[in-house]
Amino acid sequence: MSLISIIGSVVGAIVMIFALATAMAYMTLIERKVVGRIQVRFGPNRVGPFGFFQPLADVIKLILKEDIVPAQADRPVFTLAPMISLVVAFAAFAVIPIGSQISIFGWNVPMRLADVNVGILYVFAVSELGVYGIVLGGWASNNKYSLLGGVRSSAQIISYALAMGISIVGVLIITGSLSMDAIVRHQSGFWISYIPRWNIFVQPLAFVIYVLAAIAEVNRAPFDLPEAEQELVAGYHTEYSSMRFAMYFMAEYINMITVSAVAATVFLGGWNGWNIAGGLPWFLLKVAAYMYFFIWLRATLPRLRYDRLMKFGWYALLPLALLNLAVTAIVVVVGNV
Repeated sequence: MSLISIIGSVVGAIVMIFALATAMAYMTLIERKVVGRIQVRFGPNRVGPFGFFQPLADVIKLILKEDIVPAQADRPVFTLAPMISLVVAFAAFAVIPIGSQISIFGWNVPMRLADVNVGILYVFAVSELGVYGIVLGGWASNNKYSLLGGVRSSAQIISYALAMGISIVGVLIITGSLSMDAIVRHQSGFWISYIPRWNIFVQPLAFVIYVLAAIAEVNRAPFDLPEAEQELVAGYHTEYSSMRFAMYFMAEYINMITVSAVAATVFLGGWNGWNIAGGLPWFLLKVAAYMYFFIWLRATLPRLRYDRLMKFGWYALLPLALLNLAVTAIVVVVGNV
């Protein structure tokens, strides 16, 4: 690899981290604003015009908070656990294409950090490592509520990862590639005049399964059982404060952005537009719509009971995902005969 390629990769990684961190910060503001409006409140509106500087105030507050470590905690693991969750959250976004390419000073720069031929497998493999940060954080805290939250999270994430992964396989069969860029390009064009070749139109059941499983994967309401306040105080991060807690908080929101970006890429055409030229604005619009869906669910639905959550994953989503996969495989094979 040449020096220019190395420098380009480093610069790209820095830009990606900065963009995700900024998006995460203002996603917290948008969520509080939207939930406030749904609940007939204003939301944050004191710090800056329309509350625009509220995320900056939150960062300063978290930095200045006392960093407390329980006396009986495993200090090295207690410190490492939130770092694992945050690093994994950033790394999972590396192969997602947010556009085709742009020209900078005569250089054609692809709108993605890396294009590997098994990109979708990379996303799933890396993102599932985040459960280690949650489990280790709960265990290292030496708190029974934190430990229970970590165990819940591991069971929940593993269970729903099966349905979510299988829902994607139908798209891979149709596309014939594991590359994220190839999946996007396969969805270019239109079936008929105003119906784009997006996978949501040929895999609607898979899309619904992915959406529901993704909510559980990122521990969002109504599937936020690992941090259920009623019985777990706050779950796996009960004993965390200051920037250690902020790392978990950042990881959760960045994971939301990642699963939204994967949904936009795999099912909604990625950066392909609707009857006009595609690009970054289309990709951002689709991700924003999916993120709004996360917020709307949080403000609307109550938290499920844990046994019902697990039954829904194993008895409903997983069988439906397998059925969708079987039907897709049969249709593709018959169509090629």
